[in-house]
Amino acid sequence: MDMTWSDADNAFRDEVREFMEANLTPDLRAAGRLRTSVYADHEASMKWQAILHERGWAAPAWPVEYGGRDWSLGQHYIFSRESILAGAPALSPMGIRMVSHAIMAFGTQEQKDFFLPGILDGSVFFCQGYSEPEAGSDLASLSMAAVDDGDDFVVTGSKIWTTHAAEANWIFCLVRTSRQERKQQGITFLLIDMTAPGIEVQPLVMASGEQVQAQVFFDGVRVPKANVLGKVDEGWTVAKYLLIFERGGGAAAPALQVMTENIAERAGAMTGPSGVPLVEEPAFAAKLADARVRAKILEVLEYRALAAMSSGGDAGSLASMLKILGTELSQKITELDLEAAGVHGRVYQPHAAAPGGPINRYEPPADGYVSGEAWQAVAPLLYMNDRAGSIYAGSNEIQRNILAKATLGLG
Repeated sequence: MDMTWSDADNAFRDEVREFMEANLTPDLRAAGRLRTSVYADHEASMKWQAILHERGWAAPAWPVEYGGRDWSLGQHYIFSRESILAGAPALSPMGIRMVSHAIMAFGTQEQKDFFLPGILDGSVFFCQGYSEPEAGSDLASLSMAAVDDGDDFVVTGSKIWTTHAAEANWIFCLVRTSRQERKQQGITFLLIDMTAPGIEVQPLVMASGEQVQAQVFFDGVRVPKANVLGKVDEGWTVAKYLLIFERGGGAAAPALQVMTENIAERAGAMTGPSGVPLVEEPAFAAKLADARVRAKILEVLEYRALAAMSSGGDAGSLASMLKILGTELSQKITELDLEAAGVHGRVYQPHAAAPGGPINRYEPPADGYVSGEAWQAVAPLLYMNDRAGSIYAGSNEIQRNILAKATLGLG
């Protein structure tokens, strides 16, 4: 695979860099660099989305007719990497990267006309209603009921681990509309207005003290049947399609590569156990080199997945593989980051986040400079939050089962 950049690619890279330099304010850079999970600070993320939307770059992977860009695979990768290098806060993936593609593929014209422009400009902000207290990785066991009542469904039940439920004004949900022979049947994909009567959001306080997720309760919530995405009882098909984008629709490698280089820079300024810079300690250097190699391999595999998706091929197995590799590598890198932050076994306790405090935010300095102290405070938060990476979007054990069945013909 030829991954060298053409003159046109290099010119595009310079254009992106100039845009980042001109539009990324110090507070936005700090929010991007001090993220404590896969999500950036909500306010900063929405501010950055508005800037990108004005330029026409909020959703470059969308088809052009819906507001995307006619970019090559190389340009998409360059944009992703340059955004990370510049410290841009990540945009929430639930709307732009996930449900939007399901709406394009399965939605009515009315649904496309209403939701897609709103997702782009931020006026429609989605959260994801999949997991339930008794249905996590075995998502098909969900039981939240939607009862047919004329032009509406009446929805009762709850969803859990719902990121940004407190900020969202829409939620896409999988609900049980009938009981059939297979539990994957009888599930419907619903788009629900979060302002509808009967919805209650109860924040979940994480071990880090952050309040990013919530449990959402639905008590007799009336949802118009016009808000069904796809067909009644066939929502599992929509969900599987969406999960391809959730598991493998983005580029994780650039972020992981940047993280390894940041760790190398910080470790170079620290003294290791034997008195030399930590980055030169043999054990630490070997782990850092391994992480760099794995991140480069992941980059190649992600490029292949993007190529498969762009050509209309089946990227499902690739998405499962990338989900496994990306999340497990991210966990190893955050372990390395924590090791560097707590040299000689000193673990710096998080002091920026506390129950009831700011959501997913380490307050950035006014000039946007990320000090060593700030990094040492954020590293434990990122480490703790990243433990969920191998569970969300379908646990990695489930992904291995998918690969065994789809690729090896087992099971």
